Amino acid sequence: MSQPSPEVYERDRGMDAHNAVMRDIRAERDETYDAHEPTRVWLDEDNTPDGVKTSLTIILNTGGCRWARAGGCTMCGYVAESVEGGSVSHEALMDQIDACLEHERDNADEPAELIKIYTSGSFLDEREVPAESRRAIAETFADRERMVVESLPDFVSAAKLSEFTERGLETDVAIGLETATDRVRHDCVNKYFAFSDFEDACTEAAEAGAGVKAYLLMKPPFLAESEALDDMVSSVERCAAVDNCHTVSMNPCNVQRYTMVDELHFRGGYRPPWLWSVAAVLERTVDADAIVVSDPVGHGSDRGPHNCGECDDRVQTAIKDFDLRQDPSVFEQVSCECERTWELVLAEETAFNQPLAR
Repeated sequence: MSQPSPEVYERDRGMDAHNAVMRDIRAERDETYDAHEPTRVWLDEDNTPDGVKTSLTIILNTGGCRWARAGGCTMCGYVAESVEGGSVSHEALMDQIDACLEHERDNADEPAELIKIYTSGSFLDEREVPAESRRAIAETFADRERMVVESLPDFVSAAKLSEFTERGLETDVAIGLETATDRVRHDCVNKYFAFSDFEDACTEAAEAGAGVKAYLLMKPPFLAESEALDDMVSSVERCAAVDNCHTVSMNPCNVQRYTMVDELHFRGGYRPPWLWSVAAVLERTVDADAIVVSDPVGHGSDRGPHNCGECDDRVQTAIKDFDLRQDPSVFEQVSCECERTWELVLAEETAFNQPLAR
């Protein structure tokens, strides 16, 4: 007698059900975007293994993450900002790079030491960024000190990264791991790979002489505040223990359009993390064998990580200060009465009654 495959039992359940919901949500998008203009570009400073560097961050507008087009992560709305059609030409991508260089010339006294290139998907996926474009970008920035490129672990290969390292660029691959806990990544984030795949990518990067930055997600949907905090502490420690992972960047979840998180937030079923939780993770992981940083996006807003509204800017400033100095004493300089509410939330909120406080 023939036996049904495991896929039969997954139809309309689990990840399959997640993807179906996500596709329906993303179908609501009606915006269009210019393939010759980058999604975003900005100048900043970043902490690296070689110290604090001036940075130029580029978010290329590609055809979008292939996983997001299949359904994708519960919190990620970046594919909604992608060019329709699933691909962008080499010429258009290089026009985007030119626009970013012009922005740098207009706003910086000197070229940035660090170049960070994201696609809101995988820069190393040749369906998003053709090999021709990848090599041209490596050549364009060969005179800089350091390069960060974004990719899911599937597409990380020593051969691709060598195109950067062989030009003398210190190179890192930023991997959206989200959490070191496979069940949370699968059930809460709807991401398909395992922690072991991340470990394999770290090994592959090492073969090219490249390093790895792990990107983690603070408070995916369906976790209470205390569960999210504990998961982040554990995830930072596990990532830092992996050979060749030198930096862990914790990204507090913010509510983006055309996502499941947006649907939950609209119905009162999701609150972004407290900034106190972000600070607590940074304090508790200060001894981890890695640089641990965080850059809360949309801090202080209802759709971004926030406290009570009175102390948000002060806590955000302390987090930014910590990123550059790695000194947890910066958090001793900020306090607010809302810490008592946050502590109550940690003690009493559960996954089935969240959010306990807005």
